[in-house]
Amino acid sequence: MIKIYDLREVSEEEILNRQEEAVDVSAPVADILRTVKERGDAALLAYEKQFDHAELSALEVTPEELEEGAAQVDPAFTQILQEAAGNIRAFHAKQKREGFLMTEREGVLLGQKITPLARVGIYVPGGTAAYPSTVLMNAIPAHIAGVREIVMATPPGRDGKIRPAILAAAKLAGVTRIFKMGGAQAIAALAYGTKSVPKVDKIVGPGNAYVAEAKRQVFGLVNIDMIAGPSEVLVLSDGNSNPAWVAADLLSQAEHDKMASAVLVTDSRELAQAVSQEIERQLQTLEREEIARASIEKNGKILVAPTLRDGIAVANRIAPEHLELCVDDPFDYLGEIENAGSIFLGRYDPEPMGDYFAGPNHTLPTMGTARFYSPLSVDDFIKKSQFSYYTKEALERDYQKVSRFAKEEGLTAHARAVDIRFEQEAKT
Repeated sequence: MIKIYDLREVSEEEILNRQEEAVDVSAPVADILRTVKERGDAALLAYEKQFDHAELSALEVTPEELEEGAAQVDPAFTQILQEAAGNIRAFHAKQKREGFLMTEREGVLLGQKITPLARVGIYVPGGTAAYPSTVLMNAIPAHIAGVREIVMATPPGRDGKIRPAILAAAKLAGVTRIFKMGGAQAIAALAYGTKSVPKVDKIVGPGNAYVAEAKRQVFGLVNIDMIAGPSEVLVLSDGNSNPAWVAADLLSQAEHDKMASAVLVTDSRELAQAVSQEIERQLQTLEREEIARASIEKNGKILVAPTLRDGIAVANRIAPEHLELCVDDPFDYLGEIENAGSIFLGRYDPEPMGDYFAGPNHTLPTMGTARFYSPLSVDDFIKKSQFSYYTKEALERDYQKVSRFAKEEGLTAHARAVDIRFEQEAKT
């Protein structure tokens, strides 16, 4: 059963407590990275046989494989993919930045230019589920940003093939090249490059503990989006929500992973009790009951708060990946939500709408990092360069101030770099 707590009687530690897998994979990941760096494609093929049980003769998906795979997808689902891609594209197009130019000071031009990253790597997990939504959510913002080459890595099945829905999503989203490789070895190939796999500038996308640790270890050589933990949802509800709906929303994240977190914060003990009963009833109907039940038992909780605004304060402390605000007038409270990856407003916007279809990104900060991280966006696929221009007259107006500033910091060569341009004139 999910645990129910009275917010007035529970400690801050218990509110924020979350069980995590205590498996240290840093050493095996470092070994995989080193082996791929040294042996390249040969290591990748060996690791695919070892970990994904796939006998491969080549790593890259051919154009023929892409077309053949995409054609196998049910046309009705292809239509849904196309509509979802349109929604995601429309939302992220609003994020596209423009450079700027400042001309307020005579003789001085200041500005910023926006340049898309040249090549990015997208990791799409395999394993117990296929994630075409991850392809759309990662590739479409990169495409909008103007990235020239979008390289996707995803583990093949035992037959050496990529699932058709993944290929269909990649074709829709503008992925440039696709490679059959998973796990830490895929991250290594994207970071270091091999004879077959090009080195990228940034790696984005979720993965298991090995993928997350590999991203952590290659950060600095390449950029990464974030180190994401298991999925999490916090439902903030008054007493008027349907308990079956709330339970279903909590379980939609619990089924992701045994370490996932599902939390209800409510000002109604009646709703808390009813949701607890509904969770137990619905668990018995789930195909992934074992995973969802483990999640609920390890990291599920219901917090009963004196008022809804007390609940908002708790939500801001937890800083969840997904936050559902299940009230009649959610916009009355939206301004008070400070820490959340993605916010779902009202009783008719369940979290899976954001996972698949609505348009906002589903690659989100977890483990409380919504306090300082943002969702994946077009900004993740650009870099900003600043520039300045001074005429002689403008520099003459300001150089003595800069010289004085540099001398105050004890950096006389800095001072000389501006003074030297007017030394001859000062002597005459």
